[in-house]
Amino acid sequence: MTETIRIAAVQPALRLGAVEPNLVRLEALIRDAVAEHSPAVVTVPEAGSSPNVYSRAMRGVARPVDGAPMQLYRRLARELDVVVGGGFLARRGGHVYGTYVLAEPDGRAHLHDKDIPTMWENNYYTRGSDPGRTELAALGGAPVGVACGWEWARMGTAARLRDRVQLLLGGMCWPSYPLNWRGPFGLWATREHALQRMHARELPRQMARLLGAPVAMPSHVGPIDFDTPLAPGVPWRTQMVGETQIVERDGTVLARLTAEDGEGHVGATVRLAPPEPLDPLAPMYWIPPLSVSTRAAWTAMNNHGAAKYRLMRALRRHPWQSWPAGDVPNELGPADLPAATTP
Repeated sequence: MTETIRIAAVQPALRLGAVEPNLVRLEALIRDAVAEHSPAVVTVPEAGSSPNVYSRAMRGVARPVDGAPMQLYRRLARELDVVVGGGFLARRGGHVYGTYVLAEPDGRAHLHDKDIPTMWENNYYTRGSDPGRTELAALGGAPVGVACGWEWARMGTAARLRDRVQLLLGGMCWPSYPLNWRGPFGLWATREHALQRMHARELPRQMARLLGAPVAMPSHVGPIDFDTPLAPGVPWRTQMVGETQIVERDGTVLARLTAEDGEGHVGATVRLAPPEPLDPLAPMYWIPPLSVSTRAAWTAMNNHGAAKYRLMRALRRHPWQSWPAGDVPNELGPADLPAATTP
C-alpha cells in the first residue's frame, strides 16, 4: 500500500531548565503548526522540556513519565486529532531516560528511550534498550521508527531500522561548539562549529536514503549558554544548530528551517510505502565523518557523565529520586495512562 500524509515539524527556541514555560511555548507552536499545515503528524524535538546541555539547571529538568510533558502531548493529540511527537527527560522506574512519545488521537501512546545519551547528557539520564520501532494506528498501522539526537548520526540506528519502517520520526537537540573562546581554542571551535552545522544539514538526507523512507527531524534553535564539562568556571556559549527538515525517501529536502530562520515550523507531504533503501550500510560507527576532537570529546564526556550519574544515584543526590518510582509500558492503549500524581 502507498499513501501520502502531511507532516509538520516544529523548531523551538527553548530556555535552559524552564520546563513549565517551555511546555507552554511548545503547546502554542504545535497549535500554530496544526492550524497552518493541517498535518496528520506534528513533531517537536527530543528534550522538549529543556535543551540538553551541561548545567546545574539540568538537575531539575526530569519529570515522571506520566507527568506534564506526556500529558501535554496526549492531550493535544486528542484535541487536535493529529499524532503528536515530542521528547522529555522521563523518570521511569529507578532511572531517568531521554524519552520520546508518539501520541495518537485515540489516546494510544508509543514510547522510545534514546539508546545512548550524547556526551554531557550522560550526567542526567541513562541508556535505553528498546528498538525504536512501533506502528501508528492513525497511519493505518504503518511501521514507524523513532530516533533521538545522535541516534540520527549512527550507522547502527540505520541498520536496526532498515527495511523495517516506512517513516522515521523523532528529533534533535544539537548545541554546537563554543563561539566565545579566543586564540587557538577559538580557531579550533570555529572550525568545529562549521563542521557541526554541515553534519546537521546533511543527516536527514543521509538517513532517508539509508532507510529508503521519509524522515522528519525537528530540532532546537537559538543561543544557549552552559558550563564546560571537565573545565569548571569556563563558559560554553554557543547556539543550537537548527536544521529542522522533512525529507522524502530519496533524500529530497521538502521543507527546512535553518539556524538563521529561528523559531518556527514547516510542513510537507511525504509518501508512505514499503522501504526502498538507496545507499548501502557502511562498516563504520558514525554516518558523518566526525572530527578526531569530536570523537575524543564523545568518549571522554560519555565516560565522565555516566560515572557521575551512577555516583549521584548511589548517593541519592538526584532530585527525582525522592519521587515514587512509577513507570508505564512503551506501548500504551487509550485508557492506560492515569492523570499524573507526581511533580
